[in-house]
Amino acid sequence: MANDLNGEIVNLLRILQRHYPQLMEVMKFQIVSRREFERLRVTDPATLTDLERAARFLYLQRLGFGGKVNGVFGVSSTGYARFSMAKIAPLLEDAHERLDGVVFETLDWAELITRYDSAGTLFYLDPPYFGGENDYGKGMFDRTQFARMAVLLGQIQGAFVLSVNDTPEIREIFSAFAFDEASIKYSVASSGSTDARELIISNRENAGRLL
Repeated sequence: MANDLNGEIVNLLRILQRHYPQLMEVMKFQIVSRREFERLRVTDPATLTDLERAARFLYLQRLGFGGKVNGVFGVSSTGYARFSMAKIAPLLEDAHERLDGVVFETLDWAELITRYDSAGTLFYLDPPYFGGENDYGKGMFDRTQFARMAVLLGQIQGAFVLSVNDTPEIREIFSAFAFDEASIKYSVASSGSTDARELIISNRENAGRLL
């Protein structure tokens, strides 16, 4: 089960199913460019054809830092660009195999949890970072949702694992649950690597039973 609230993933998969050669042709001469990234980032996908929308999503997802379509241009001064036509086809084929049998919903996260909760369900939640609530799209998530999430997760029958940045506010909001700390490094353009910390939050007893 996966949740695709804005429909971008489902649209991409529909285009891959019906118009794969045309999608490859549209992206054939696509270059890696900050200017092009910014142009596509601010383009309203509702103004595009489904084919153009799929190409836009794939381009932004590959080049956006952390895979965030509404994020920043994520390139490194020491590595190759993540958008490469030589790599796109194998990645899409791999995605097809991994997504075989997966059900995609288009629901608010809270509605999805309520609808599918059971003693045998394991939820993985990956909300935007605290302080970056618009990273997944403007208006899709706001800071008040963290407290709402903590309340709802405290009531479920199943298990959950949630990953988010480590901040005092997050620790306070989710204080009823178990914390595991993770140290990560990320880099953007030529600014070098930056140390960061994430929290892996869970209702550990339930999660341990299902993992």
